[in-house]
Amino acid sequence: MDPYRTKKLVLAALFLAIGVVLPTATHSIPNAGSVLLPMHIPVLLCGLTCSWQYGLLCGLLSPALSSLITGMPPAAVLPAMVCELAAYGLLSGLSARLVHTGTRLTDLYLQLISAMLLGRAVYGAMNALVFRAGTYSMEVFLTAAFVTALPGILLQLILLPSLVLALEKARILKDPYSVPA
Repeated sequence: MDPYRTKKLVLAALFLAIGVVLPTATHSIPNAGSVLLPMHIPVLLCGLTCSWQYGLLCGLLSPALSSLITGMPPAAVLPAMVCELAAYGLLSGLSARLVHTGTRLTDLYLQLISAMLLGRAVYGAMNALVFRAGTYSMEVFLTAAFVTALPGILLQLILLPSLVLALEKARILKDPYSVPA
């Protein structure tokens, strides 16, 4: 097996584990899941650093494993969270593949912001059409996806580009699309 693929697999497994542990660590903060979005961080990071395939799997498995191990998210919320986080993992990985301006920091912000906006669109559409059809409004969507989540959004915008650049500087990883997957 290619050593770079092995490194991506190990990193993806680490991000999956963080996706289970981080929400548990923030559980003592009231409404932390909706406000700080702790599961989003490792899923977005996985997509940005390991590729869309690993990001998608991390997004699918993180909430499911967390629910099995810790009971969070609760079963009633689990299907919507699986779809939402899978979208974030997929979209962050695809944007990492497609967005290249020549400046790494600009790339990271464009990749992250596009994944966050498109992921929220998927979240809203899934709730409006499937999980909460007939009871979901634009006001509920905007409040949940942007107002309540604003601290988590800001945390992601500050933390994730810094983490990716630090991992690259430490030579733990490189741009996932510079080497064949």
